[in-house]
Amino acid sequence: MEATITPANRKAVLDQRRRAKMAMSAHAYVRENTVQFYEWLRSKSVQASIPLGPDIWICGDCHTGNLGPVADVEGNIDIQIRDLDQTVIGNPAHDLLRLGLSLAMAARSSDLPGVTTALMLEEMIGGYLSGLTGHSPRVDPEDIEPIRRVMRQAKNRQWRHLAEERIEDVKPTIPLGSKFWKLASRESKELQQLFDERGLHQLIQTITGREEPKDVRLLDAAYWMKGCSSLGRLRYAALVGVGAMKRHEYRLLDIKEAVAAAAPCSKSTKMPANNAERVVTGARNLSPFLGDRMIAAKIGGRQVVIRELRPQDLKFELRGLQRPEATAIARVMAGVVGRAHGRQLKTPERRAWSKELKGRHRKDLDAPRWLWGGVLDLSALHEAAYLEHCRRFALG
Repeated sequence: MEATITPANRKAVLDQRRRAKMAMSAHAYVRENTVQFYEWLRSKSVQASIPLGPDIWICGDCHTGNLGPVADVEGNIDIQIRDLDQTVIGNPAHDLLRLGLSLAMAARSSDLPGVTTALMLEEMIGGYLSGLTGHSPRVDPEDIEPIRRVMRQAKNRQWRHLAEERIEDVKPTIPLGSKFWKLASRESKELQQLFDERGLHQLIQTITGREEPKDVRLLDAAYWMKGCSSLGRLRYAALVGVGAMKRHEYRLLDIKEAVAAAAPCSKSTKMPANNAERVVTGARNLSPFLGDRMIAAKIGGRQVVIRELRPQDLKFELRGLQRPEATAIARVMAGVVGRAHGRQLKTPERRAWSKELKGRHRKDLDAPRWLWGGVLDLSALHEAAYLEHCRRFALG
């Protein structure tokens, strides 16, 4: 039986769980280990081979788990980038490399042959260029079973589903257990103070569609053990009641510490110095459905991003893929990234970037040689690092 988790032993437990999650599969290791990817990007020989795209907001950590259905404040659903912790103003080619690596490792985890990976990268570039230039996607996401299944689920989900999934009940409390841990008294006080700030009330006002919400109450809160790459940072779940006491409208907030991005960024363009404001600004440019439900704030002097959780916010789990599904998913996901990049560019800039990407194809492969070569290098690098991680974790 697991020992009781307290604020004092929280870090040790988080470190252990992070190592365990990274050892689950090579795909999980790639998904949760961003540092190795960024170190590879900073190599001078690598930088010389990658095309220099326009300075725009990029995801910075563009793997398959960070794409999925999200809802806007009015309940409309779209597939967008759903995690912007590493967002920076940088080279859009970096998002393509990260996504290509993630797709290649997903194919490996599904025991697909190497030729499928080559086809996925070809489809990925085609989908990205279509999204970038605003053309209609060649593949309808609803025609791909793993995506159709999640999208159908997203469209049918309501508050009670979110409550049952996240807090295990529809009652206005967050039960402590394996995911939600007890707060220190200092943390409880800081969270309560947060609800006295006008910025949070403005967020609630936006997401509820009310001109002036009369009452906003913090009903319960807990430390949230969620994700993997973010384990070890501040992360809270806050259950909020809006409106009269007996007729509460419930909202669940994700409060997450924002730290300096490890992703390489442009040196010629200024970004917000405040990391929480950087994340929110990046989200509003890349994923407006999500960005409109986020604000930057501070807790105890630490920068945090507050995001309202919606029942429709889900992620795609790519397991047991077949070849037709894998190539179609690669095109769809790259199209999402292309649209996120393209909406920031004027028509001449989109055309120039598209021309640059098209001009780097190999004769025997529709994917650009820099993308194919980069994914090969990164796959070998991460495969070896994953095996070493497993050895060290098992022996530890």
